[in-house]
Amino acid sequence: MYRPLSLALLPSAVAPAAAATLPPSWVGTVQGRLAADAALHALSERLASSESATLVLDGWCAEHQMAADPRIKAERIRGDERPAPPEIRTLLKVSATERVGYRHVRLRCGQHVLSDADNWYVPARLTPDINRQLDTSDTPFGRAAQPLHFRRYTLTSQHLWSPLPRRWETLPSWRWPHRAEIDVADTVIENRAVLLLPDGAPISAVVERYTGAVLAYPGPPVAR
Repeated sequence: MYRPLSLALLPSAVAPAAAATLPPSWVGTVQGRLAADAALHALSERLASSESATLVLDGWCAEHQMAADPRIKAERIRGDERPAPPEIRTLLKVSATERVGYRHVRLRCGQHVLSDADNWYVPARLTPDINRQLDTSDTPFGRAAQPLHFRRYTLTSQHLWSPLPRRWETLPSWRWPHRAEIDVADTVIENRAVLLLPDGAPISAVVERYTGAVLAYPGPPVAR
């Protein structure tokens, strides 16, 4: 059995693809900003309670009708190898010489890039078929490794952007910014996690950056 993992931080990751502009129905009113904030927190809660970010985004894409085919597609960014630094090897409990694979993948819902992720993994703890998929296809890691019944252990989860003004809970509504649209950031949430086999052996360490395109669906109706 493997001992519990420490809450070490994973290394900083590369910048994601730019987020899509939000539909005009996401108006920059108090109501619109609160709704956008609630949506981001709902997504965070789903990610925290699920073993697979890919499956969460499958459901998010389908629920919000963001694409004709809501199944998440992976876009692997090739030629962007990042050797596993010492802190990653410590998290994955591998020696300095054991092979660690790497993938830089963007997950798409139709035309929308919902997340951009760095994934280091241990090929020796995967099956030949899973390694083949990871080496030769753009299949998301979570989908390829699903037969292993892994579980997800979140190290950190951070909201990097909020649609709400600073100290919003103390401001009267008339002091909130009232713009026609909400200017969403390229990256709104960053999660760092490890994936563990049922016996506790770590198989993957990930840095996931969720883009503002997770809100690229019609916002709630504006109260009249």
